[in-house]
Amino acid sequence: MTQVDRDQKIPSNEERDIILSRLQRFSDVMEGQWTIPFTRIPFGLDFLIGLVPVVGDVFTGLLSLWLVMQARKFKLSTWVYFRMAANILLDVILGSIPVLGDLFDLAFRANKRNLKLILAELKRLEES
Repeated sequence: MTQVDRDQKIPSNEERDIILSRLQRFSDVMEGQWTIPFTRIPFGLDFLIGLVPVVGDVFTGLLSLWLVMQARKFKLSTWVYFRMAANILLDVILGSIPVLGDLFDLAFRANKRNLKLILAELKRLEES
């Protein structure tokens, strides 16, 4: 951890709400912006971009790292960052499998999972 990271202050409640709102919007756009017609199955840019074999999944994985970088502002536990990275890696690797990977992308929703991890950890920190 660099000196800058250690000196960075934890966001105020107002800043926290703004950051969380951005993360929620990002997660919605990536995972659930639209629904498949005649179903209730949501999908987003992660699924659409992921239709491009391998390159699309790698690109959406890189986009997903933005959520992790924003979460660093909250100074969450290392375990949460590890789980978030694992979710993204799993999404990229399994999402790269032709056809089955696209179905996996519809079901797994790494960004939604990572947002839930952030919210759960923030709640835990508030209660302690």
